[in-house]
Amino acid sequence: QVQLVESGGGLVQPGGSLRLSCAASGFIADYHVIGWFRQAPGKEREGVSCIKRDDASTDYADSVKGRFTISRDNAKTTVYLQMNSLKPEDTAIYYCATAFETVLTLDQEDYESWGQGTQVTVSS
Repeated sequence: QVQLVESGGGLVQPGGSLRLSCAASGFIADYHVIGWFRQAPGKEREGVSCIKRDDASTDYADSVKGRFTISRDNAKTTVYLQMNSLKPEDTAIYYCATAFETVLTLDQEDYESWGQGTQVTVSS
């Protein structure tokens, strides 16, 4: 089993930036992909971005392409989500999760372990 802890959320003005972190511990070697998801009030959870732990290849939802960047550390246990040019519609609880999948996926059904989430609020 793997444990995930998100951090870095907060309140930011439109156009601002935040960097989220997801620290993984436990049997992380069993998981090949780490993803970021978000859930806004009254909406379903959606995939934002994901990264493969081995080769650091990435994928993004269309809504964040060009604004968000996902990366991982050299130890392959911490994943970051750099969020720039934030918009009010980016307001949500952001979760990281791990998947056994060996291919990039933004389908939450492919993910097994989830963190508790961190709140991101974009407002003036």
